[in-house]
Amino acid sequence: MPGVLQDKVAVITGGSSGIGLAMAHRFAAEGARVFVTGRDAARLDAAVAEIGDAATGVRADVADPAALDALYERVRAEAGRVDVLVANAGLAADAPLGEHTEEGVDLTLAVNVKGTLFTVQKALPLLSAGASIIVIGSSNSTRPNPLLAVYSASKAAVRNLVRNWAAQSKDRQFRINVLSPGPTRTPGLMSAGGPMIEQYVREQVPLGRMAEPEEIASAALFLASDASSFVTGVELFADGGQAQV
Repeated sequence: MPGVLQDKVAVITGGSSGIGLAMAHRFAAEGARVFVTGRDAARLDAAVAEIGDAATGVRADVADPAALDALYERVRAEAGRVDVLVANAGLAADAPLGEHTEEGVDLTLAVNVKGTLFTVQKALPLLSAGASIIVIGSSNSTRPNPLLAVYSASKAAVRNLVRNWAAQSKDRQFRINVLSPGPTRTPGLMSAGGPMIEQYVREQVPLGRMAEPEEIASAALFLASDASSFVTGVELFADGGQAQV
């Protein structure tokens, strides 16, 4: 049987590792043509080889509007449209209060807020009628971590952007939603969290474990597919209940 994204064109920023890579795998398995971006050329090439023929890699830094122009020009030339857009690229160059640096704050906001805004805005001319836009948030936006204050604020900001965009989307005929994961077993989290991360998760997450990237990809597939055709403006938490109880 055809996949639920058969013949759709998907763009996933930050798709060369972790949650982004899992989403690219899942979307491709469901029949989509997938364009994935990343800043590291070697890792991006490896991801594309892993996903297979359905994937195209485009090296891009979402904090650079010119790089996004080049991305969408490539998509326009090779596919002509965007049916699913996932603004996934993000980072945390953060610190506790009293130790923030201008460089870290600027980088976090440039990628997570400015990058998300222009990822969506510059895609508008290519969006097909009924396109689905998924912005990756975080459970930290409502359950702040004192070590991730700027990151948490950036994810709260993109949630607010999505509310605004959903209210404006009728004429442009797209849906837009936030998908907010909780702790997920990605290379970035496992490296940053160190050996105590498993214990922290058991204590903080009602389900008592962290998510696998494939579980977040399943939630993204719902928002990308026609199964969510009357869903827009929402924040879907895939966080094991962390921000809910």
